[in-house]
Amino acid sequence: MKETRAAVLTDLAVESLKLLEFDKVIAALAGRTQTVYGKQVAVQLRPMRDRQEIEAALAEAGEALFLLQQKRLIPVGQGEDLSLLLEGLRIEGRRLEPEALFEVLKAIEAAQDCRKLLLTQEETPHLTELGRDLVSLPDLADEIRSCIGSRGEILDSASFQLGDLRGQVQTERGRIKRQLAVLLEDDALQGVFQEQLITDRNGRYVLPVRADHSGRIKGFVHDVSSSGQTLYLEPAAVLDSNNRLQMLLRDIQREEDRVLARLTKGVRESRRDLMDNQQILARLDLRQAVARLTRDLDGSIPRLSAEPMLDLAQVRHPLLVLAGQADNRQEPVVPIDLRLSKEQESLIVSGPNTGGKTVALKTAGLLVLMARAGLPLPCAPDSQLYPFQSVLANIGDDQSLEHHLSTFSGHLVRMRTILEQADAATLVLLDELGTGTDPGEGSALALAILDHLRLVGARTIATTHLHVVKGYAHLEHCVENVAVEFDEETLQPAYRLHYGIPGASHAFTIARRLGLPDDLLARAEEYLGGDERESLMVVERLQSLRAALEGELDAAGSLRREAEQEKTLRRKLHQELQERQQSILSETRQQGNRILVEAEAQLRDLFRQARGVEAQPKEQARLTRAVREVREKLPVVKTEPPGVVPETAAPGELLYVPSLAVDAEVVRVDGRRVELVAGGKTLRQPMAALRQYQPRRFAQKKVSPPKIRDRVERKAFLPRLLLVGKRVDEAMPLLEQFLDDAHLYGQFSLEVVHGAGQGVLRRAVREALVGRSDVASLHAADPSQGGDNVTVVELRG
Repeated sequence: MKETRAAVLTDLAVESLKLLEFDKVIAALAGRTQTVYGKQVAVQLRPMRDRQEIEAALAEAGEALFLLQQKRLIPVGQGEDLSLLLEGLRIEGRRLEPEALFEVLKAIEAAQDCRKLLLTQEETPHLTELGRDLVSLPDLADEIRSCIGSRGEILDSASFQLGDLRGQVQTERGRIKRQLAVLLEDDALQGVFQEQLITDRNGRYVLPVRADHSGRIKGFVHDVSSSGQTLYLEPAAVLDSNNRLQMLLRDIQREEDRVLARLTKGVRESRRDLMDNQQILARLDLRQAVARLTRDLDGSIPRLSAEPMLDLAQVRHPLLVLAGQADNRQEPVVPIDLRLSKEQESLIVSGPNTGGKTVALKTAGLLVLMARAGLPLPCAPDSQLYPFQSVLANIGDDQSLEHHLSTFSGHLVRMRTILEQADAATLVLLDELGTGTDPGEGSALALAILDHLRLVGARTIATTHLHVVKGYAHLEHCVENVAVEFDEETLQPAYRLHYGIPGASHAFTIARRLGLPDDLLARAEEYLGGDERESLMVVERLQSLRAALEGELDAAGSLRREAEQEKTLRRKLHQELQERQQSILSETRQQGNRILVEAEAQLRDLFRQARGVEAQPKEQARLTRAVREVREKLPVVKTEPPGVVPETAAPGELLYVPSLAVDAEVVRVDGRRVELVAGGKTLRQPMAALRQYQPRRFAQKKVSPPKIRDRVERKAFLPRLLLVGKRVDEAMPLLEQFLDDAHLYGQFSLEVVHGAGQGVLRRAVREALVGRSDVASLHAADPSQGGDNVTVVELRG
């Protein structure tokens, strides 16, 4: 019995995936992968049950999205699947062809490139850990790279013997062609050859000889043309050369086999690492494909709730978004808010047909499945949801002629399975609940189903047209009505959800707009009954009031935002005006002070001149009185110190000292007393005697010029320079530096170790030393000290 229930649950889960079109999302994801093995992983992706695995997958997806936004693509390559190839190496003696070895090389290089990139990324800890698990296999890569070319050919560098044999083959072929060219150009053989052409048959070089002249040249016939007029003859003169060529070709084949066997052995020994690398590369390719899909959906990473709930803001159905992009449609998909709080057990969605009820239902289920598969969602960044362990859907027509089931019977069969499997970790999606049969009985059955699902702790979202079910949602504490918005003027759905009120079907409204006769609609309303009409009117009135209220709220919100913006602008303008006013007053005060100072200076100058004039005391007194009167008539400018009395001050801040009319830099603050520096002199003033600029000002830091050291910091100097293994262009700068340091440290007996080799470096070193005026002598070292491998240098003191 347990096996049967498990099988039913698996079938039900798989069918729910199909109903919610999860496979189409997977197809879109697989189309964004780069590698064959990455695509295979994407196609096999299914919702996970383990919460930690889901969180890890979402974290990796978020990091891959970060790298994509930073234009740092993960270099997973475009390699082929190595699984079958590597599995075949379990058979001892199996040899890989050059093309397969080149695919192995591409896989190793992709792993190396990914590891190199990810190990440098501090912002992607999960992906960096995957990169750390990649095995570089540098030796195997170098060996394959030196043996196999980019077109899958075996290179001459694969082995010394192979290169030598191929060289001999080229030589032998050249010899044979020259011999055959001599025969073609021989005047004695004119008319023998069908055309001046050297060709080959069965790997041997031959000449096309006319059949009626075959006796004029000795040789062996390897082929005859279809007309019989041409014989492809190997002249006896090249028989030995062709034989040698065939032997060389067989030797090359054997050497190539040895090379391939050696490389295959290296791949076989690294088979486990290569398989592990491919699995990691497939995972990285998958995460990068998820990032591309997220970018195309303008999606974000949702937070996972610890309790069953949905709080998805600005949600769009991913397939509608992708379809719009494929068709280049300009109209954006209308986002909706899907909310099922922790306290709520069921949502009852109602409204007109084609209003978006089923789309909202499918969107909720599909997004839960996507999150469980580690896929970001097309929703606002702060959205969160609970990763329900199972999503069970009853959507669409379950009619089955094969099993003799009507639509209603099909729904009931599927509902029975859902009721058996639903528990506290289940999200149940029910479309058109209670329809397909008598409305009274269907309503009663619908309410019983909702009661059962609430009793087992499942969360339910259901769509319906039945007023009894809408009333149930209104009366039950943990069940909420949700209305789909409908525009009665345009007869078009608005695809928005309104929580807390039921939705009207608007059947009569739509019928009236579409032109059905008024008397027919009036008769229909009579058949409807008074209570039913009043119920419909109440629902429609509620929706109208809700729409009007939302319009007013939107208008009020706009006015509030405009008022806030206006207030901010006025505050900014007022502040700018005050600052400008203070600036103008300050400039005016300064200008007035300058005028006063200049006037007083002129007066003092006049006074001095007047004193120098030989005049009577009476005249001098008159002039003095006149100067005093002029000074008294000058306007007295009341100057106010800038800024405010500081509450606090910081070292380096500039404060104004009114008593001295100067700025001073704060050195130290001791309670309410401040130590300052002005003009090189130290002042101590109380806070009340100072003024602080608004905004606060600070002294610019002076950049001290770099200090020149008066002595050389010496390090240990060795009078022996080691140049062994250096090229001449590397060694010469080191030699020059070595000689300069020797003078600096007062060392005049030196040794330069250059080694023997082919003598190139030794000659270059000695020629450079001979050309220097500071070299007194140079000679080879004693045999016991290195002989000709070392040059001993004596510098002039």
